[in-house]
Amino acid sequence: MSRKNSDGVKGCMNQMNNRGNTADPSSRGESKNRPSQMDSAGATSQHRSNENGKEAARERRTASVVSSLGTSPKSKEQWPTYPIQNLKTMQDLSREFNPLLAKKEHTILIDMEWIRRGVIVPHQGTHVWDSHHVKLPHLYPLPPSHHKSHAPPSRWEVTRHALHRLTKGSNSIGDVQTAIMSYNSRNKDNWTFEALYYYVQRLPRMENNLHLLIPKMAKLALDLPELIQKPIPLLRQQQNQAITMSQQQISCLLANAFFCTFPHRNDTKPGSEYANYPTINFSSLFANKTDPTKLALKAEKLKAIFHYFNTVTNDEDPAKPEGLVTFERISIPPSQLPAWQYQKVPLTNLHISPEGSIEEEGTGMLQVDFASKYIGGGVLGSKLFQEEILFLMSPELIVARLFTEKLADNECLKITGPQMYNLTSGYSETFYWECPYNDRTKRDNWKRRYRQIVSIDALDFKNPKEQYTKENIKRELNKAFVGFHGDVKTAIATGNWGCGALNGDPKLKALIQLMAAAVSRRDMAYFTFGNKELAKEIQRMHEILTINKVTVDKLYNWLKEFSRHNTREHHLPKDLYGFISEKIGHMAILL
Repeated sequence: MSRKNSDGVKGCMNQMNNRGNTADPSSRGESKNRPSQMDSAGATSQHRSNENGKEAARERRTASVVSSLGTSPKSKEQWPTYPIQNLKTMQDLSREFNPLLAKKEHTILIDMEWIRRGVIVPHQGTHVWDSHHVKLPHLYPLPPSHHKSHAPPSRWEVTRHALHRLTKGSNSIGDVQTAIMSYNSRNKDNWTFEALYYYVQRLPRMENNLHLLIPKMAKLALDLPELIQKPIPLLRQQQNQAITMSQQQISCLLANAFFCTFPHRNDTKPGSEYANYPTINFSSLFANKTDPTKLALKAEKLKAIFHYFNTVTNDEDPAKPEGLVTFERISIPPSQLPAWQYQKVPLTNLHISPEGSIEEEGTGMLQVDFASKYIGGGVLGSKLFQEEILFLMSPELIVARLFTEKLADNECLKITGPQMYNLTSGYSETFYWECPYNDRTKRDNWKRRYRQIVSIDALDFKNPKEQYTKENIKRELNKAFVGFHGDVKTAIATGNWGCGALNGDPKLKALIQLMAAAVSRRDMAYFTFGNKELAKEIQRMHEILTINKVTVDKLYNWLKEFSRHNTREHHLPKDLYGFISEKIGHMAILL
């Protein structure tokens, strides 16, 4: 699709158009042809020759056994895969979703009695200012020494005055900068707004409606005291806790993030109050001191952000959100994680395809966010990988950065009900905003979209060989299980989690996710973002494993053995799937 093709723009209002084909396969983490590492310097050529001969013999024997078992691929061009229409979605299991319950572990910011009548109003509560809750800008306390009659204006008074001026009419980016810096004066030497200026300069005059949008956004930010009338808890490490809020409340919080009103959130240095949290104020998105080449990419991010605000501030837009979203932090104690060596469960069904996307074809399934430990990753900076793109397609996800502490190894964040607003194309340096997306996903009884996203962070392997150690394999299995675990068994929509920028091996990561899905009793839809060969290889492996009734415990033990094999210097590195096929061959011979 061309960027300015009018027919394409009309089409993508209703559906995504082959998103997977526009991505950069090498960046998305598909299989790469890495040169094989040679033996150690002390190995003799005779030793290498013997090893090669043994390896070739083993491969011939394995191929013979596998073929005799009927597990060779059916065709080089086509392969069988489980029908995606047979995978369970949220709508299929809508009756199994637990009702929203206001309890100690679940804070609901809207009045439950009114929503039962179809009306969304804020829940009344008593605000607090402490280390367990979000410190809202309108609650910023005056210094104890200041008597009210002699005190200078409070930070919120300054903020309110500055934003009120922006509501009055046409404003330049200079006016926005002046307003933001009036209550962030400590950062006058650090914050810059190059990306914001660049966005306006490059925007065609006919498309520039900021003179109308900025006043609406400022008014939305000023509605904070009326829309948020109950403390918002911080989702802290090792606590199972959830927050449900309206999409209008989310838009208000994000408008405040845009205008950088949140106090105590600009310092993330080690030892600071919020060092363990992502940034939330948009100052880092506006700035671009170090790399002029990133300006165009930040402008594309701003297109997505401004389209979101255009939608939520337009009373006549049918896409204006009128529902709820739930953010749930899930922590599973290490003692309750699976003992993988004893999990005698078979693999579940797998639909795999090089076409399609997690976001579109995976609608209604548990969609995997290839997350950073800090939710949203570099969405407010310069990065543009899978998580950042997801957060720009659904900007409501960005609000999770306000209250979600860095994820530990046994934790995930699950988000139920977010709406999709933007259609994008490309990946990393090829990313661009394409057009609005008209989200027609239905809602549950609590007005949440039938969309559920789970954020799980994979390890970053500076040395790719480290991912094959027993400890790292177990860590990734546990992280995937924490994300996939749950009472409602919708299918999982995922892909090359932790590959690409994090150097993960997609063949290994596919097996890890399949194992975690099996123990969680969920089927899976796997998208390889245009990589047909990888899709074939994973499908072949899944077919071999299921036909031969290989259970998770057996596969886990083979992965541990593969780990030991690859750490022996006198052995040639082996292909993981070839190694497993060989083990299946030996298993069949023993039987």
